[in-house]
Amino acid sequence: MTITRTTWSNWASTAVASESRTARPRDRADLVNTVTEARAAGHGVRPLGSGHSFSEIAAPLPSGERTEVTALDLSEWTGITDVAPDRRTVTVRGGTPLHLLNELLDRLGLALPNLGDIDRQTVAGAISTGTHGTGAKLGGLATQVAALELILADGSTLRCSPTENPETFAAARVGLGALGLISTVTLRCVPAFALAAEEHPRQLDEVLAEFERYATENDHFEFYWFPHSTHTLVKRNNRLPDHERPRPLHPVRSWLEYRVLENGLFGLACEIGRRNPRLVRRLSRICGATWSGRSYGDISHRVFVTSRTVRFVESEYAIPRERLPEVIERLRGAVARLRHPVMFPVEVRVAEADDIWLSTAHGRETAYVAIHQYKGMPYREWFDTFEGIVREVGGRPHWGKMHGLGAEELRRSYPRFDDFLRVRDRLDPERVFGNPYLARVLGS
Repeated sequence: MTITRTTWSNWASTAVASESRTARPRDRADLVNTVTEARAAGHGVRPLGSGHSFSEIAAPLPSGERTEVTALDLSEWTGITDVAPDRRTVTVRGGTPLHLLNELLDRLGLALPNLGDIDRQTVAGAISTGTHGTGAKLGGLATQVAALELILADGSTLRCSPTENPETFAAARVGLGALGLISTVTLRCVPAFALAAEEHPRQLDEVLAEFERYATENDHFEFYWFPHSTHTLVKRNNRLPDHERPRPLHPVRSWLEYRVLENGLFGLACEIGRRNPRLVRRLSRICGATWSGRSYGDISHRVFVTSRTVRFVESEYAIPRERLPEVIERLRGAVARLRHPVMFPVEVRVAEADDIWLSTAHGRETAYVAIHQYKGMPYREWFDTFEGIVREVGGRPHWGKMHGLGAEELRRSYPRFDDFLRVRDRLDPERVFGNPYLARVLGS
């Protein structure tokens, strides 16, 4: 195992930790030794994941009485360790990135039933922060977890599932990295499947009027809306029958639309807007007007996942699904009054209710509203405006994205919040796995 001093930054550079003591464990003994040695030295421990969270949730920064944190780079702790074909489950090391997991599942004839549109996150990081895709009858990635193995602050191993340490399981599936180090995750899978993708531009008023129908009649539904315009792009992904062969986009068209238009030219438009803010509203309308329709089919994860090379900052809130049209209408009115215009689209997705204690979809049918701004452009006014609107309808912030809420406000949003804190007190009373973000959202 190697230990170095490195400067860590997340993907959007919204969280930075200078000269972090960073360990790169290669096996379980390394994991245990790193945790126990850090605790004995009075240091904290923080797994880094892939750094794709926009909040400071993964930042290896000291809090409380701890003056130093050991950051865990799990890039060598990857891969599938066990497959149970009869149960269609796989056990995977926590540092495995989702894009690698998708490739490994392909070879086994398996797939995850739902995914987000980014696959750079680690498995442990994705479930810990409540990462989700879209689908009114589907939950986030954490709902696909059948069992977890945690390495606790004292170096012991705790396995949890619905039947083994079920209270810990209820807390740890979306555990914010606050309970212990997730060494392995057992995931429920489905037979590999293909999706038929329909992506077409629509006017915002039409989408809001038909929102509930779109959500309930499609396996996976989402839409993007460019502020300062009425343009949206509606995405509907539905499972193809097993006997029907998918028809992927031609490689040239795929390269042109995804690489050239959606990343290259859009990135150029964003940079022009950053340098000339007076052009942003016009550029936003132009970008929205250039959305074109496409229909194709492919292996599920190739449809779910989209390449993102244009950097941005993001905030996302989960709201009761029935309040979505109202929230978008209020955002539309607020956008017109902003001093700093918005260059990036708003994304809307849906999920079914679940029973995970700190899941943003806990106990209610959910719509997710994600707002963005191009990296380097002013975003605080837009994010604060958004947060004020969604909090009025009971919004819950995505744990891995930017928000300003603290423990007392979050306690009112989560019926099992104090139960989670009780489990944390039992598993990590010394806050070995703490950092300033957790001190803010969970209390000290």
